[in-house]
Amino acid sequence: MQRFLTILTLVWCGLGSVPCGAEDAVKPPNIVFILADDLGYGDLGCFGSTKIRTPNIDRLAADGMRLTRHYSGNAVCAPSRCVLMTGLHPGHAFIRNNLAVGEEGQYPIPAGTKTLARRLHGAGYFCGAFGKWGLGGPQSDGRPLLQGIDRFFGYNCQGVAHNFYPTTLWDNETIFPLKNPKFSAHQKLPEGADPNDPANYRPYQGVEYSADVIQGQALKFIRDNQKRPFFLFVPTTIPHLSLQVPDDSLAEYIGKFEDAPYRGEYGYVPQQYPHACYAAMVSRLDRHVGEIVAELEKLGLTKNTIVLFSSDNGAAPKNAGGSDSDFFNSTGGLTGKKGSLQEGGIRIPGIARWPGKIPAGTVSARISGFEDWTPTLFDLAGLPLEDRNQLDGISFKETLLGQVQPARPFLYREFVRQQAVWSGQWKAIRNHLAKADDPLAMKTELYDLDADPTESKDMAAMHPQELARLEKIMRNEHRPSEIFPIPALDQK
Repeated sequence: MQRFLTILTLVWCGLGSVPCGAEDAVKPPNIVFILADDLGYGDLGCFGSTKIRTPNIDRLAADGMRLTRHYSGNAVCAPSRCVLMTGLHPGHAFIRNNLAVGEEGQYPIPAGTKTLARRLHGAGYFCGAFGKWGLGGPQSDGRPLLQGIDRFFGYNCQGVAHNFYPTTLWDNETIFPLKNPKFSAHQKLPEGADPNDPANYRPYQGVEYSADVIQGQALKFIRDNQKRPFFLFVPTTIPHLSLQVPDDSLAEYIGKFEDAPYRGEYGYVPQQYPHACYAAMVSRLDRHVGEIVAELEKLGLTKNTIVLFSSDNGAAPKNAGGSDSDFFNSTGGLTGKKGSLQEGGIRIPGIARWPGKIPAGTVSARISGFEDWTPTLFDLAGLPLEDRNQLDGISFKETLLGQVQPARPFLYREFVRQQAVWSGQWKAIRNHLAKADDPLAMKTELYDLDADPTESKDMAAMHPQELARLEKIMRNEHRPSEIFPIPALDQK
């Protein structure tokens, strides 16, 4: 590590970019990436929410840049994180859908995968992940400590993460007990139980709220590693279902909205105040973001730390687990939700702050995606990335620094039954791919998102040349997967 920093110092001094001995020359920027779980495009104040208070995230956006055309890696959890970690789009990435394996954990990314964490670790960063991993079970080659993460605390399995009051978490590769009773995250209010009696909801609450325990470890990571370059990845479980939050946060919103008890009929645990709880969960996440920013400021790390905020996919569908994304306008008026390649399922809030480097209070509508973060972060940190031509990601360093940059040629996504390509004003989307013999499978719709962001008017018949261009990209960018096949494309 010291040898790497010394070499880096000599190189920078030799280039004359900074005075020899300057502190920033010997310490590349820290990187903090906060990833919300199922947070919709419109769930933050800085992205238009009028019902949920997010002052800390709003301040983060005011101090940096909002990315209004940023796209998650995929439409659900595991494949989206795979794109983020590998720099490969879904047509090339290994994980392309959620797939549970065994009692705990998801289908693993292979041993030796060049993850963002592994790349940064090799460049001298100490890498920590705090929250939900979801890329390989605790006994698999995909577990975090075998994928470039030096310190891990949280949930390995996204299924276990459905309960915010679990009995255990993972501390590196050791089980960490919590003072919570054991109960299922998927149950209904008992028959005959009064849905208006708060006592009937106590069985779905514990003593230690997992997101708070994980947050404490993330803050400790900052303190413990303040003297060396670190990558802090915070894939929080908030606001994913179940609808659970400590009473102090819930109290902030009870009575603010019309609210009817949720009895558990659509999965996950019951909740007396589902609207208030969802808003309180997002505000609890906002509190955590504020604590991370405050810790950086207290330790004098603000100027040399890149802070990023985004979400792994769009908001959950209405009624799932008692959620109500329509009530909160969680998609910001876009069509579609989690699990869909329509805009509401995959366009997510993006925020980047680096004081003195990323211009404050700015907005970019340049199309970007999760695969772009690997080359972008390496370019911002001034680090070499020898195999960037093997990645699908394209650096948008110039955009973040307020400079003019050419538009991304195209962005490609695929998920189970859909393919989509974005290019300039155009978006092509193909549905009905879940069955090989569906007569609609090869029908492609075309939308002008500049004029029609809600994807309401199919322009395919009026622009056949544009349609053919984007369909060719679909054919070229899909690489068949034996584990995650798309029937209409891969079955002969």
